[in-house]
Amino acid sequence: MTQTFFFYDLETSGLSARDDRIMQFAGQRTDMDFNPIGEPVNELIRLNDDILPSPEALFVTGITPQQTVADGYSEAEFARMVVQDIFTPGTIAVGFNNIRFDDEFMRHILWRNFYDPYEWTWRDGRSRWDILDVVRMTRALRPEGIQWPVTEDGKATNRLELLTKLNGVDHYKAHDALSDVMATIEVAKLIHGKQPQLFDYLLKLRDKREVMNLVNLDDKRPFVYTSGRYDAEHEKTTVAFPLTVGRNGNVVVYDLRYDPTPLVNLDQKQLAAKVFAGWEERKAEDFVKVPVKELQYNRVPAVAPLGVLEQEDSWSKIHLDIATIEKHKKILLGAPHFAENIRSVLEGRPEFKKSADPEAQLYDGFVGDRDKIRIETVRNASERELVDFHPQFDDERLSPLLLHYKARNYPNTLSESEVAEWESWRSVRIGTKLAPFMASLAKLTSTATDSQQFILQELQLWAESIAPMSDD
Repeated sequence: MTQTFFFYDLETSGLSARDDRIMQFAGQRTDMDFNPIGEPVNELIRLNDDILPSPEALFVTGITPQQTVADGYSEAEFARMVVQDIFTPGTIAVGFNNIRFDDEFMRHILWRNFYDPYEWTWRDGRSRWDILDVVRMTRALRPEGIQWPVTEDGKATNRLELLTKLNGVDHYKAHDALSDVMATIEVAKLIHGKQPQLFDYLLKLRDKREVMNLVNLDDKRPFVYTSGRYDAEHEKTTVAFPLTVGRNGNVVVYDLRYDPTPLVNLDQKQLAAKVFAGWEERKAEDFVKVPVKELQYNRVPAVAPLGVLEQEDSWSKIHLDIATIEKHKKILLGAPHFAENIRSVLEGRPEFKKSADPEAQLYDGFVGDRDKIRIETVRNASERELVDFHPQFDDERLSPLLLHYKARNYPNTLSESEVAEWESWRSVRIGTKLAPFMASLAKLTSTATDSQQFILQELQLWAESIAPMSDD
């Protein structure tokens, strides 16, 4: 099977994959040497009348709801296009921070439109990758040949628009999805050209089995780990150690930069107080954090064996040394009860409150085999067929989800009772958000630029057009 990259980027109505929506999708397919295959994709997705976008998000993108209504695909049309024509067999879906952001929006839009939310990244030779973590590890371990941006106060930053500007990459309109796609391709080419060995190694980590060979509890070894969760002052990179089992077969790792001595003899209650401490508590001078995090095998973590630090100055680049690592590892190995306590504490972590909104219940469970057949029937049904289509789903999330699917994409298929049910749900959703939304518009008006004033005016008109009708 021929493999290709599909570099993609989204512009959205806000930051929440559960509650906000994709407004623009752009991408470019390339071969494995970054040569373009076909024309770029650049499409708008129609915003529905139950969404109030974040004004700040639209200040960044410049896209208004009215533009998406005039020129955009419906969500159902868009979902069909990306599944059938974009994320085809052998495709490596790749972006800049896509695994933590864009991929989540893609999962939710597929869920809302009766497609499997996961298969587009694994089935038939498909996979996903993230250039941001490649950038981070390259900066930390093999920075030679690339100019690395810093902020005005001298702190390291990996913002795409700064990285491209410093390295002479054309990035004509940052935060436009297609421009960001082209910039990401150029950054990938830059790193591949300057550090091909590291690039090719990280590319292999799309297969979680490669990650598990290095990071596992059967053969505990320190390893190099680059993550956005780690401190920028250390180039987002540390040496970690597999500690205990995590959720869903993942692994909890300990940051060996930190001495475990103050922690290993704390009981579960004391550890829990630190692990789940609030922001104010963490700011206290005497607070000792518990430097553990869950490594998720299927999120393509940027990990490497300690051997990558053998190159001259590599240890000093991340402000560590082998003696410190060995000392802290020895303490952990001598206190197996600590790992067990951490496992128990994390198992008892407070669960997120489950949403009553079926669109936000993607992660509440997997769809059963019988329902998979039914959801395939839903997405393949014509508008005429949907009118009297009422499958008996086993999964209680799917019947209300079907109502929302029809209301957004095929409103003429709704019966009178379904129209009333949808309007009731939509009224509650808009009603809870309208007052703070309008207050936000009023607050931003006093400082907005001319272009931002236009967006605020469009947003006010949008809010007025979708606001629930008063009973008065």
